[in-house]
Amino acid sequence: MRLYRAMAAVLAASFAAVGLLFLFFPGGVLAFFNSLSAALGFREAPLTGFQFYLVLASGYMYLVALLAGLMFRHPENETYSRLLVHGKLATALLSLGFFVFHQPFLIYLANFLVDGLIGLGVWALIRGQRRSTR
Repeated sequence: MRLYRAMAAVLAASFAAVGLLFLFFPGGVLAFFNSLSAALGFREAPLTGFQFYLVLASGYMYLVALLAGLMFRHPENETYSRLLVHGKLATALLSLGFFVFHQPFLIYLANFLVDGLIGLGVWALIRGQRRSTR
């Protein structure tokens, strides 16, 4: 239970921090990935029209931060962690789909990898939590 709660606290803080980055520096996130894109052989993502992305990304990061916080406060309740797994794997698969079918932007690939690893990591925590409570 100690590892589960510690990781939930780290996730909650991380999601909240990233949500604040999206909220206060939306162009900066895209600009950062664009600064890496050319060196890695990717096209730059357009920086225009990101206001809607700001709304969605900030709201989503609020939600995942809340879920991770609830995981920390209520480690016996799998509902919060299951919802977090679904949210992270959904954005990972959407990012992969956009990478393959829209444009091979680095930010799509990076989000696929990061959210996919978070989703699978939380899923592993759920399984570990079940074993430790038996």
